[in-house]
Parts: sequence; C-alpha cells; structure tokens
Amino acid sequence: MGDVTEPGERRHHGNRYGRSENARRAVLHAVDDLLVEVGFARLTMEGIAARAGVGKQTVYRWWPSKVDILLEALGDDLVEELSPPDSGELRKDLCAHLAAIASFLTTADAGAVFRTLLGQAQHDPDLARHLREVHLRAQRARDRLPLERAVARGELSSEIDLDSAVEQLVGPIHYRVLVTGAPVPPEFTNGLVERFLREHPPG
Repeated sequence: MGDVTEPGERRHHGNRYGRSENARRAVLHAVDDLLVEVGFARLTMEGIAARAGVGKQTVYRWWPSKVDILLEALGDDLVEELSPPDSGELRKDLCAHLAAIASFLTTADAGAVFRTLLGQAQHDPDLARHLREVHLRAQRARDRLPLERAVARGELSSEIDLDSAVEQLVGPIHYRVLVTGAPVPPEFTNGLVERFLREHPPG
C-alpha cells in the first residue's frame, strides 16, 4: 500500500526527509497505540505498518528499527503535550505544567512510550545517550520556560539556578511514577508549586 493521503489532498506532502507527512503521522500514532496494546517485546515493524496502513517496505525505508520509530514518536509527543503554557502568572503556569507532566507519565499512551524507552536505555548505552542528548535535553529547555519568563517579569530572582529549580519541581513527579508507583494527584503537583514559591519569593 502506498502513502496515506486524505481525500482532496495532493498525492504527496513531503517533509525534509522526503516522506509523506500523512503516512509519517499514521506510523507514529500506530506505534503509540500498539505499544500500549501488545507491549515492547511483541511490537514489530510489520505490526506497526499494518496498523498504520502503509507498506512494510516503506516503514523499513524510513526507520531502521522499532526503537527509532518510538524515538521519533516521543519527540513529537513531548513537544505536543509538554510545552508549558504562558498565562503571565508563574503559579498558574507551573501548576498546569506539572499536572500535564503527571498526566503524561501516568495515563497517556505517549507516556508509555517514554517509560518503555527509559527502561530499554538501562541496558542500551547508545539509546540512553540519544534520549539524554536529544529528547530529555529539549524537554528540560521546555520545563525551564515558565521560570525564565518569571525571571523576565520579576516574579523570580535573576540569581535563581534554573536547572536546580526544574529538578526540584519535576524530579518528585518522576520519582513517584518511575520508582515508588505512588499516585500523582493535583494536590501533590500543586503542593510542589506552593513549596517552591515559598522558597523562591519574587526577585
């Protein structure tokens, strides 16, 4: 089967890789869904192609392995789901962003992709390096945005260590999800924000 297209659209909407964007998105959505349904061990390139409605050869031509598909899906998902809002108020933005992180990690199919790749990275140094240097570095930059905006508005001191602040806010969520398995309700994430704001008054 050829690339997926919508009725009335031109045959090919290429991106910088020369791939149909519709087919690319179909594959990335398929890998999220299938991972949740069958797990990493039973996830196959053939199954992904069938679910996406594209040819198996097409998938192999675009991605060397299922891990490569998962990585690309994760990159898109992080941008879409974990780009923080900008309301002009630090408390509101942090509460919304931490709640989104908690939801992503605990309920979203994309969060399942993230957890799976973290697990695989424990015994795959190349994957671990890619995750840290590409996806996690980019997400840390997004996590810093509410704080950077607050510094620019005078809500936070310009002397604040932004990387440490991100770890203080986001780290406990990851610990609960990935280590203890404890729930991460809004009361917990809002509490992280209130504690942070008490410790870091306006600059």
